[in-house]
Amino acid sequence: MTMHVLSRRRAPLLVAAGLLLLPACSTSEAADEEASEPGPHWTFVSRPDLTPPKVTVTGTPRAEDGTVLALGPKGDDAPHTGPLLVDAAGEPLWVHPTEGSAFDVRIQEYQGEPVLTWWEGEQEIGVGWGEFHIVDTSYEEVATVTTGGDVGSGQADFHEGRLTPEGTMLIPAYVAEPADLTSVGGPEDGWVYDNLIQEVDVATGEVVFEWSARDHVPLEETASEFEEGEGTEEDPFDWFHVNSMSVDADGSLLVSARNTWAVYDLDRTTGEVLWTLGGEGSDFAMGPGTEFAWQHDAERQPDGTLTLFDNQSEPDVGPVSRGLRLALDETARTATLVTEYLPPDDDRLAGSQGSFQQLPDGTVVVGWGSRSFWSEFAPDGTLRYDAALGSGDNYRADRAPWTGRPTTDPDAVRDGDTVFASWNGATEVAAWRLVADGVEADPVPRDGFETELPVPEGADELRVEALDDAGEVIGAAEVG
Repeated sequence: MTMHVLSRRRAPLLVAAGLLLLPACSTSEAADEEASEPGPHWTFVSRPDLTPPKVTVTGTPRAEDGTVLALGPKGDDAPHTGPLLVDAAGEPLWVHPTEGSAFDVRIQEYQGEPVLTWWEGEQEIGVGWGEFHIVDTSYEEVATVTTGGDVGSGQADFHEGRLTPEGTMLIPAYVAEPADLTSVGGPEDGWVYDNLIQEVDVATGEVVFEWSARDHVPLEETASEFEEGEGTEEDPFDWFHVNSMSVDADGSLLVSARNTWAVYDLDRTTGEVLWTLGGEGSDFAMGPGTEFAWQHDAERQPDGTLTLFDNQSEPDVGPVSRGLRLALDETARTATLVTEYLPPDDDRLAGSQGSFQQLPDGTVVVGWGSRSFWSEFAPDGTLRYDAALGSGDNYRADRAPWTGRPTTDPDAVRDGDTVFASWNGATEVAAWRLVADGVEADPVPRDGFETELPVPEGADELRVEALDDAGEVIGAAEVG
């Protein structure tokens, strides 16, 4: 077992062809220290503190079906930083500002119930130290999860917080440690980031499994070129860069490492690498169109195929980023291209971040990471629609069923002869009704995040009621 030395250090910058390249899952705020003007965003009379980005949809968005899209906008020009849920048209449903960037915002299941999870903490370029938050459908916190054991608390990296059916969460940690870097062109007394994976019991915080990349993968398999000035304690060499973990069909772990261009299948008990797909150490013969680079979000699908987001960039390798579906013959050790999911434009290269999600009906959601787009595709790879944040970027895009009913009351503010009503996070509101001096007005259909209600002349005491599809009152508030 290698020695781990805790260190919060900035990952190195790569310099190529005179251009500054941000490695790994860099964020736009790290690339430019000067604050930018916020991009296009919503403003609300009832919630002036909320400024979610406006979304542009090209094509026909999906019909409302009880699902929402979970995002985590961020960046110098992002008007909102933090978890964000939007509907099929891209309009905000729940807006949750955070002090710093929120990563890996997604809907998962814990103890048989839907939950929303995301990471918050300190971050440098491509690396973070913090914890994952878990909230229920009323947006009340269920738990926080972070690292434990010898690594200590608060070292969870932002790339993945994967809940399992066993009530555990898979989380990574980047730990700086001394290393001989002569095999990759560095100094003998250099420093690297070891990449740890911990499986943590959500209820107790106990670490039930830990894996170290340094203990199982040769340093020489990195695709990252060693640059002058890195490999120090201040700038450890980021040779592996774990960015996703998921449970395979047989209970093993599938792990994506961006900087080795590889996906690893790990024994969940011993940590042994059962096979490697892609990169210098691949155990598979990679068929035409199957080779990927700087990838994210590898996962096994119900039909046995393996999917991932293939960045192909930073530095550039291919012409575009893409979603990728591969068929693996684990006996013959061959990989075959099944489907690629291509962007609608021919220059969409995501130098960082990105995601691939398959929905139960076979629909594929691709998040384009640093390019701030997401797209939905038919199972055969046909593009259905493309959407974009007005500004900033987003780590992953995740669509799932969600019914939110906050414990807080709705918000209602009068401005002249109009009441503006909203209820942040409530997904069941179909209409709003104004009660003026005890008299109920006709319901007004919900009109996006905030709905305008006309005030009768001379009305004094005002109250709003949120109604569901059946016309039942599910929330109410006095008008401020």
